[in-house]
Amino acid sequence: MSEKKLDLFEQKIAREEKIEPNEFMPDDYRRTLIRQISQHAHSEVVGMLPEGNWITRAPTLKRKLGLLAKVQDEGGHGLYLYCAAETLGITRSEMNQQLLTGKAKYSSIFNYPTPTWADIGAIGWLVDGAAIMNQIPLCRCSFGPYARAMVRICKEESFHQRQGFEIMMTLSFGTKDQRDMAQSALDRWWWPALMMFGPSDKDSLNTNKSVKWKIKRFTNDQLRNKFVDAMVPQAKKLRLTIPDKKLSWNQNNNNGKGGYDFGEIDWDEFKRVINGDGPMNRERIAAKKSAWEEGAWVRRATAAYAARGTTSSTSTSKGVL
Repeated sequence: MSEKKLDLFEQKIAREEKIEPNEFMPDDYRRTLIRQISQHAHSEVVGMLPEGNWITRAPTLKRKLGLLAKVQDEGGHGLYLYCAAETLGITRSEMNQQLLTGKAKYSSIFNYPTPTWADIGAIGWLVDGAAIMNQIPLCRCSFGPYARAMVRICKEESFHQRQGFEIMMTLSFGTKDQRDMAQSALDRWWWPALMMFGPSDKDSLNTNKSVKWKIKRFTNDQLRNKFVDAMVPQAKKLRLTIPDKKLSWNQNNNNGKGGYDFGEIDWDEFKRVINGDGPMNRERIAAKKSAWEEGAWVRRATAAYAARGTTSSTSTSKGVL
């Protein structure tokens, strides 16, 4: 690797300028981006599964339409991100195979079941809330295609979060059974939502590198703390209780601005789920494999159509048609 090229690359990062696909970048920077962007794309697509399960069972037509729109958005997010990753030299087929074989990971949060309608509200409020906390800084990512993709994604995720909060509010201000359903969903999703930000900083193998290159702007723990500080007041407005007996306000946090201390995350559970032993890991991958196999005819048809278009274009240019 040319020292001069590396120096120019680091200077550009320091000046807050975007790195574009056709420019020099260290191999490790490229690998880090492929890992992060593909994992992000996989999470968007796999995240459609637990919500899609409720489309036919949504309680009203309004809820059904809202959930349909949200699932469609998530599919679009996956598309934007796969396209961004492809600019780094990896194909979508390669990324898909990495997902199906377990080589590539996706967010651990989507390996939990959704037994009630309140879970859809909790996903929108907590999971999309955590996603926004993590993704807004990515709009300033040093890699141009990733940063630009995140602008639209964050706008749509913000809508999803408000949608989830509204579902939870409807339930929490409803009947006792509805309030209990909302509280139960919060109890199930709170700790997995905190795990979404990844391992603690002391155990993370990639955070420091990503922050150094300005792929990420905050560490996992910094984002997790910001999330807790934002969610606790919202839970109070919903009249719901965060399932953490150690949750307490600490005025010394955030350089004296204050923030919440919270209990220890079950990192053993996090590792089990990430490594394929969560409640729904096998079902999620099985669903993706089934969709891939059933969609083979579509891929063949589109490839044939594309080849036909190329042949027609060539023939026309030669004056055959």
